Parts: sequence; C-alpha cells; structure tokens
Amino acid sequence: MRNFIPVKTGLETLVLPAGLAGAEAAARRLTAGGLVAFPTETVYGLGADAANAAAIAHLYAAKGRPAFNPLIAHVPDIAAARRIGRFDARALRLAEAFWPGPLTLVVPKTDDCPVADLATAGLDTVAIRIPAHEVAQAILRAFGGAVVAPSANISGHVSPTLAAHVASDLSGRIDLIVDGGPVAVGVESTIVGCFEAPMLLRPGGLSRDRIEAVLGAPLARPPVEPGGDDSQPLAPGMLASHYAPRAQVRLGAQDVAPDEALLAFGPARLPGVDAAVAVMNLSPSADLDEAAANLFGYLRSLDAKSPRAIAVMAIPEEELGEAINDRLRRAAVLR
Repeated sequence: MRNFIPVKTGLETLVLPAGLAGAEAAARRLTAGGLVAFPTETVYGLGADAANAAAIAHLYAAKGRPAFNPLIAHVPDIAAARRIGRFDARALRLAEAFWPGPLTLVVPKTDDCPVADLATAGLDTVAIRIPAHEVAQAILRAFGGAVVAPSANISGHVSPTLAAHVASDLSGRIDLIVDGGPVAVGVESTIVGCFEAPMLLRPGGLSRDRIEAVLGAPLARPPVEPGGDDSQPLAPGMLASHYAPRAQVRLGAQDVAPDEALLAFGPARLPGVDAAVAVMNLSPSADLDEAAANLFGYLRSLDAKSPRAIAVMAIPEEELGEAINDRLRRAAVLR
C-alpha cells in the first residue's frame, strides 16, 4: 500500500560551494532536522539525519517517495557501519575490499540500531554505504551520525549528477544544496544483500565480477524480479518504474523517428539520426565507464527537448553495462 506524506514546500533552498563552511552548514542543517543535498561519487544524495523520523518523513515528502521504499544509511567508516549493522565474515570482507566506494551492503540491524524504522521501511535489515567522495565524507564527519541519502531528485525522475539537476527538482522543497561539481561514477551504488547467500539486489557502480572475485562465489539473484510499484522492495532502487524522464524511453533502437531524440552509444550511426530532435552519445568510443558517468545527465538533457520518445541504442550487458541497462529498463517502464 502506498504511503505518501504530505509535501512541505516553500522553503528557501540555499546553495553553497563545497568546502569547510559548506560541510559545517550541512551538519548544522542535518542536526536541526533539515534536508541537505550533497555529492557522492555515484550521484547527488538528499540527506537527512538517519535517527530523526520527522526529518525522514520530510525527505519522503520532498521526493514524493513511497514510504515503503527503504533508504541507504551513509556513514564515514566501518566502525560507524558496525554500530548500525551486523556484519558476518562475507559482509566484512566486501566492506574491507570496496569501502569507501559505490557498494551498499544490506545487513541485519544491530540490537540498538539508531536508524529510524521509517528509513528501513519496517524491515529488520539496514542498507549501509561509505561514500568515496571528499565532500560527502566531510559532511558525515562534521555531522557525527548516520545520514540517509537517496538520490536528490523527485522520486522516479532521472537521478542528479550535478547540483543544477538537484535544484531543478527540489528547489523550495529542501534546505541546502552543497555544490561539489559533477560526480565521477554517474550511476547509483551496487546493492548486495548479505543474506544466507549474498544476493545482487541492484547492479550499480561496482561490477558483479569484482564482487564475485572477492567472495569466491557467484552472487544470487532475487527470487522474484520487481514486477510493480506496489510491492515491498528489499532495497532502494528496486521499484519497476524508476529513473524515468517525462518522454517514453524506447530501448534497443535500430533507427530514429523524426520526433524522437537519440541516446547513442559507440561510433555507429542509425538510420534517421540526421532528422532526430536531438542526439547525445553516451560514449562515442563505447567506453562503459564514460557511458555510466553521462547516463543521467544526458537523459535529462534529451528530455528537456520534449521529444515524443527517447530512442536508446543497445548497450552491452557486461561490467557497468549491467547497471546502465538496469536503469534504462526501469526508465522505459510504461507509466
């Protein structure tokens, strides 16, 4: 059942540059129950005090986010992570190998876990990440507690990779945006559920191959693929319709209609490209890392041209291509 919290708008959204003053201002706003957007290496996150249920309620409202969708708690180091989650040997091995970085681990809560139940959507697990971004780290250390931080956009919209993307969605809804420039990775973190068998819940900025190499075993898949937006997800980013521009997204395009925009990949030119509304190439050299970094920004730019649809060329289902295709499939779900 959907549970939307009435939105609180009309705030004056301050934008500050990254730096010591920005981190301290962010920490003060978080302590006071405010909402602060800041960069991580993956995308910009919208932060709230993970222990403050009222602040988290305002976060859900600002994003228009279903309250059954859990949030990721961001912390500065493994010691802080172990205060809110229980790590078995495999979870600790992954944490030590990939943190700080674009990996989220879903682990059982500690008995005295301070993360509010609203942030975990009633689950007995908590999603945790240590971001590898100096601005995020400065804010977390200045604040001194866990910060829940989903992507800083209206729920279901394309995720933000610039402070300007955050402002276009959330100005007047949040307290502060800390501008740290463009992000490096460009897709959200990979999420692994540390269950009886470690499970890939969401592909992301860390490839499956690297995780499986550390585990020495393949990652399991969720028993049921997310089939609709009314189901309870095991982790953030698992709703069927997500990361969506306003225009319909058409995958596997082999040509382009005159009223379509094209999201290209690689050096090939599709029939009809010269008459397209707009064309942006994720990576002319077919580099998947470059494509991931450009994905959300290019989707937003093409959507701003108001095409009937955005045609998307095929992208290999390998390395970061798995995460890119996951986001594109969710963006393409009929709404």
